[in-house]
Amino acid sequence: MRVSSLTLALSLLLSPAAFAQTPPDTAPEATPPPADAPAPDAANPSEPAADETQEVLASDDPAAIEHASNRVPLQEIRRYVGVFNAVREAYVEPVEDRKLMSSAIRGLLLDLDPHSVYMQKEDAAAFDEGTEGAYDGIGVEVMYLGDGSLRVIAPIDGTPAAKAGIRAGDVIVSVDGRTLTPADNDGPGPLRGAPGTSLTLGVLRDGETAPLEIRVDRETIRVVSVRSRMLEPGYGYVRVSQFQVETAADFSRNVDALKQQAGGKLRGLVIDLRSNPGGLLTSAVQIADDLLDSGKIVSTRGRIPISDAEFSATPGDLLDGAPVIVLVDVGSASASEVLAGALRDNNRARVIGSRTFGKGSVQTVLPLDNGDSVKLTTARYYTPSGRSIQARGIDPDTVLRPENSPAADAPRAASAYTEANLPGHLQGDEEDGSTGGEALPGEAPIAAALAELKKPWVPTAQVPAERTKPATAPAQAPAAATPESVPADAPASETAPAEAPAEPDATDVPESNDTPAAPATPTPTPGS
Repeated sequence: MRVSSLTLALSLLLSPAAFAQTPPDTAPEATPPPADAPAPDAANPSEPAADETQEVLASDDPAAIEHASNRVPLQEIRRYVGVFNAVREAYVEPVEDRKLMSSAIRGLLLDLDPHSVYMQKEDAAAFDEGTEGAYDGIGVEVMYLGDGSLRVIAPIDGTPAAKAGIRAGDVIVSVDGRTLTPADNDGPGPLRGAPGTSLTLGVLRDGETAPLEIRVDRETIRVVSVRSRMLEPGYGYVRVSQFQVETAADFSRNVDALKQQAGGKLRGLVIDLRSNPGGLLTSAVQIADDLLDSGKIVSTRGRIPISDAEFSATPGDLLDGAPVIVLVDVGSASASEVLAGALRDNNRARVIGSRTFGKGSVQTVLPLDNGDSVKLTTARYYTPSGRSIQARGIDPDTVLRPENSPAADAPRAASAYTEANLPGHLQGDEEDGSTGGEALPGEAPIAAALAELKKPWVPTAQVPAERTKPATAPAQAPAAATPESVPADAPASETAPAEAPAEPDATDVPESNDTPAAPATPTPTPGS
């Protein structure tokens, strides 16, 4: 299995042998010099000892190439040990060695990128819970910021956070009147807690001059990641709130149920990925495979060969070619972007909404021997057309604006809620610094998606196709739409850029080059 192999390979890099300057010996009486070290010259007393032998340049010794990646800079290690001893002996208060070492390990990851983190045992357990879909908290996906505050990636449908009005892009700065600090993010975090308890959140929100105070009750969160309904006879709607272990199977069951309601065949389908923070890459790949007869789905590329992988579709289209609209917004991240990019690049679906989050990297979770884990960014992902949307996002074919938003031509500040605005993010190939997307809550975007779905459009061959200038979404829902499911006031729209890039939150590389693999570890920050 490719996922297991990658984890094993990276785990080997974390083993003690990986840090050795010389190959380990089995059980010698005395430690001989390494095989690739030059023999001491008796005629030259100034020759360094075996354990201080100068490195041989790889260009001068081919054997050195194999060991170059495993060499640790001894001078830097000595400097670290010196600082460690100084802190342990001279700091104003005693600090346990274990705490100092833990802080040092965290420091290794601190300046890499926002998604590479060290997780203590409790954090790792909470992370795993997110893929199973059950935990105690308020039901929100968050990203930890450097000052201890929490940026909301997305509230999960039907949870206390969503019911209380928490929105994608909100920043939680306090809990019960106490300002959050980095220490609050240790362990399960400040939002987890026993069902039935409540907390008051201090929330910063774009457009608000002062922090909002929002009261939220905790409960056991059982996430149903897929919901569906008929919008009109023949036109189905599937909402995917995040990608969990069973999401792909649930998607297939929901589509089959919609087909039965439609008399055996759907005329079109809206897939709603708004505020979907991502999750398991393999679940997104399996859904794409359900809708594609052929073609690439996604590929990943990293520094080590085992990080390079490609997913391709297998024959069989669950919808028999019926048109598909994918609805996205700024809260659509990671595996959501993988699915949207795969369907559009294969000319299987049109994408409408607002520009997505732009997370185009893959994380691998590496378990450690003490129960802690390291979540490490190991690859970038690329859509079928070969494009990376890291720090750019997917530009929709048709852009929608939120209800009651300013006129389309009014100036708008760049959204701070994007991958490109996260400190230390990986540089994107097409990062342009332009205005980010917007959250699109409510039913009106669904009405616009249905209207777009009814426009004449026949999918052509499933190969990356040159897109024409996107159309403008209708401002009103079609007259035939049922009022209870599709309101008449669809959002105003504007024309999207003519060229759109086509992420995973995904947390591991795929197992197979041809067929969807077994689920990997999730990528989004665990729900709270």
